[in-house]
Order: sequence, then C-alpha cells, then structure tokens
Amino acid sequence: MNEYLPSYLDLFKKGILQQRSGALDAIMERCELCPRKCRINRKNGETGYCQAGYELKVSSAFPHYGEEAPLVGYNGSGTIFLTHCTLRCSFCQNYEISHLDEGNIVSTNTLAQMMISLQKRGCHNINFVTPTHYVPRIVDALQIAIKDGLKIPLVYNCGGYESLQVIRCLEDIFDLYMPDVKFADDVHALKYMNAGDYFKNLKLILKEMHRQVGILKTDESDVAYRGIIIRHLVMPDSIQGSEEIFKFITEELSRDTYVNIMNQYHPCYEAANDNIINRRISGSEYHDAVAIAQKHGLHRGF
Repeated sequence: MNEYLPSYLDLFKKGILQQRSGALDAIMERCELCPRKCRINRKNGETGYCQAGYELKVSSAFPHYGEEAPLVGYNGSGTIFLTHCTLRCSFCQNYEISHLDEGNIVSTNTLAQMMISLQKRGCHNINFVTPTHYVPRIVDALQIAIKDGLKIPLVYNCGGYESLQVIRCLEDIFDLYMPDVKFADDVHALKYMNAGDYFKNLKLILKEMHRQVGILKTDESDVAYRGIIIRHLVMPDSIQGSEEIFKFITEELSRDTYVNIMNQYHPCYEAANDNIINRRISGSEYHDAVAIAQKHGLHRGF
C-alpha cells in the first residue's frame, strides 16, 4: 500500500483550510464551539462553561502507548492533552487537566512544533485530547505545521458533546474521530455532566463523523489512517445505557464500527460522594456490556 497522505494536505493546497480557519476563529467572538453556546467573546478574555480562554493551554505532549492498538501501532500515538473541557464530568479521570487548569499557555507556533516533534519521533498520528474548545487555534497551528512538513493523520479525541456546525467545518481536516459515547439516558447525562441533551446531540454528531470518514481503516501494519473509533465506558449499575447506544451504532452507523468497550472506570474527582458511581465496576457489568454489543452484531475493538 502507498503511503497515506492526510486529507488536510489537499485542503491546504487548495486554500480551503485557510478559509475554514478564518470561519472557526470568528466563532470565538461569540463562542458556540460546543452545544452549551456560552456566546462569550473569548478574544476579549471572557471565559464560559469550559473556562478556556482564547490562547491554547496544553498539559502534555508525548508518544502514548496506552491508546487503542490501531492508533498506537509500533511507535505510539502522538498525544497532546489540552487543558479544560466542555463536559467537565463529575467522575473525570483527568480532572486535574479538565477541571483544575493544569497546563501551560502555548502559542500556535509552539503547538505546531509539538506536532512536528511527535512526527519526528515516529508517532503514527497527532492525537488531540479534548480539542473542542480550542479547534480554531489547532487549525491555525496546523497550517504552520504543514509548512514544516507535517504529514500524519490527526485524531479528534473528544467527549462527544460537539457542535454539528463545527464538526462539519472539520471535514477532511481530521481523518480520525474518536468520540466518547457516555450516556443514553438524559437523567444521568444531566446529573453527571450537566448536559441533558447529550445523547440527542451525540447521535447527530456520530452520524456526521461517520459520513465524513466511515468505518476504521488500517494499513498493512494494522495502523489506523482514517475512520471512526468509538469509546464506551462501562459504569456502575450499567447507567451508561449500552443497549440503546449499541442499537443506534448498528442501525445508524455500521456493524463494522470499531467500539472500545472500556472497563477501567474507577471513582475520581466528585464520584466518591455519589452513592451510585462511588465504586469500581464488577466483572459481570463489563461482560454484560460486551454481550449486548455482540447481540447487536458489533465485532471490532473489544
């Protein structure tokens, strides 16, 4: 197989990437980058629900070997953890970054050099963790990185609470989407993420992501270069609603969708104060979720 060239390179050559960058940057003047639509002017220093300012804030950047196997390959996924989050889940396992502001302000030039450095270290992709609230600055940095030789796929590693307008604007900028699919139940989504419209919105987002990139595609070394990976965290008492989620994936996306059913839940941040999620999951809770996926014909990723 010939070397896969990310779709953003063609957008850049045609001048489309530059146009998209301007459109995304304008959104920050009345921020609607996520469904919360705070409509504050981040360019003037205002902050909304996510608490992110206009400038990029990065917690860490390194080759990650703990991500999904198709992203890790042999040399790791070039992971960049961005500070803050639009969901701010009460049980967040990265709460120091998403809630407590851990990270450093960096310029778009510096972010571009982080991407180039990770590529030089052999990483198979650049994996942006919680990019939603920084999308305009990421696309700005991408243009700089392209000029410096960036040519590996970008991963949009998000919580799933996205703006349809923004995701449409990202078509052919990101070749890999990796959304979380957290809750099918509005009550739990409201209680633990303050996002009662989460699943209704997420279904639209998943369909758009799937339309853009399709099912996960890998090269002869089983390294991903395009497609969607869905993460689904099993929660105590199975409050995540796997039945409805997997039914939607098979009926509206594809039975060939790569789904990582995750068993690593443990109580973090404010979860210790909740009488439902203040414990680890049991083996049977995890196996029940896998059985539901298999019942619906899912077969990749778990």
